[in-house]
Order: sequence, then C-alpha cells, then structure tokens
Amino acid sequence: MSEFQEPIHQTSTGTPRWVGLAVGILGGISLIGVGLGWSAMNQAKNAEQTTQASLKQSNDALSQRLVKAEEQNQQLQSDFKVVTDKLNVTQDQLIAARKQTKATAVAYDHKLTGVQKDLTSQIASKANNDDVNKLNGDVTGVKTDLDATKNNLQMARSEMGTLIARNHDEIDQLRRMGERDYFEFTVQRKSGATKVGTIQVELKDTNTKKNQYTINVLADDKSFEKKNRSVNEPIYFYTGSTRSALELVVNKVTKTAASGYLSVPKSAGTASASNSGK
Repeated sequence: MSEFQEPIHQTSTGTPRWVGLAVGILGGISLIGVGLGWSAMNQAKNAEQTTQASLKQSNDALSQRLVKAEEQNQQLQSDFKVVTDKLNVTQDQLIAARKQTKATAVAYDHKLTGVQKDLTSQIASKANNDDVNKLNGDVTGVKTDLDATKNNLQMARSEMGTLIARNHDEIDQLRRMGERDYFEFTVQRKSGATKVGTIQVELKDTNTKKNQYTINVLADDKSFEKKNRSVNEPIYFYTGSTRSALELVVNKVTKTAASGYLSVPKSAGTASASNSGK
C-alpha cells in the first residue's frame, strides 16, 4: 500500500429545509385556529347572555302587563256590578211610578163622575133659572180644575218614569208633588261653569234652528260632554251620593244662552241644601 492514500470523504444526507418551514407554518395555522375558536366561543357566550337578558326583560314586561290587565278587569267587573244594581233600582222605580200614575188617573175619573152626578141631582131639584146657571157654572169650574189636574198627570214622562217639565209653571207643579228637588238655571256661552245644585254646567254651543245644544257637566270632580242634545230631552247621570239618577233638562235655547232645570232625588237635594247652609 502506498503511504499516500487520498482521504475518503463521507457525505451524510440531512433533513430538507422545507420540512421545517412546513412544520412552522402548520404550527402558526394551528395557533390562529385556536385563537379564532376561542374568540368564536366568547362571542357565542356573549350572545347567549344577551339573549337570556332580553328574554328575561320580555318576560318581566309581559308579567307586568298581565298584572295590569287583571287589575283593569277587576275594576271593570266592579263598575259593571254597580251599574247593574243602579239599573235594577231604576227599573223598579219606573214600574212603581207607572202604577201610581194609573191609580191616580182612575181615582180622578171616579171623583169627576161623582161630582157630576151630585151636581146633576142638585140641578134637577132647583126650579130657579139663576140657581141652575150657577150650578152649571160650578160643574164647569170643577170639571176644568179636574181636567187641568189630569193634564198635569199626563205630562211627558221619561224612560226613568219621572215627569219632564217644559216650563217654569210645570216645574212649580213638580215641586208641589214633593218627590224630588228642582234647581232652575240659565247658563251663558263663554261664561265658564255655572253652579247648579251639587254640580256645575258649562254651555258649549247652541243651535236655535234645530233646538239643540251642547253642554259640559261637571260632577264628582269628573266632567262629560253631551253634544247636540234636543230641548226637553233629559240627560241622566249618577253621582256618588245618589242611588237614583239626576236629570238635567234644557227647556229653551238662544244664540248665547240655555235655560232649564236640574232634578235631584229628594234625599240628595236635602243633603245639598244642608251642606250649602253650613
């Protein structure tokens, strides 16, 4: 062998660089995926919390509405019972008033027949013409008085059974009957509210051609407007101190004013008078 042998060079095969780069890229992508997943999970959690809060708020609002609706329903049931009770009382009063009117008319018919028979008998027993003429005059006078009384009883009646007066004289006749209290009034347009008995009235408008008017009634710290009501047409309403209806009737309207009366149950009218005297 020769002492001068050429050195033998051994080469080893290494890992390619692209493998390292691929591993690095895959690692970065994995980290990005983990970050995105974490962000998505947080967003989903926040969305779930927001939805739950919104549902809770909606449930609370619905519960409040249900409670309010239940309270309103109970109030309506109470008001309906009060109105029903008052209407039952009014119907009983109407039936009683009709019976009383019929009985009174029959009694006056009997009285007129009796007076005519008595006077006819007296006339037959008289031979003097002057006495006959005098007795005939008495018969005519008595008949006229009785007819006037019957006409008063046949005065227009409302659906509540009460008599409706059309003028001052008829109001006085109703006063003498003593069943209710009557407060006459004249209210001017644009003059504000006018006190009538226990209430106040305010004239809003008049129509003299149609005999109509519009009026605002204030009672028990409440007000309600009646539009285009006709003359001699009663307006009914209740106050806290009465079980029977109050009646407001306007008998006459002009371009600037309206006149009429307020009819109040006797007990309420008496209480009003005593309160005003204190």
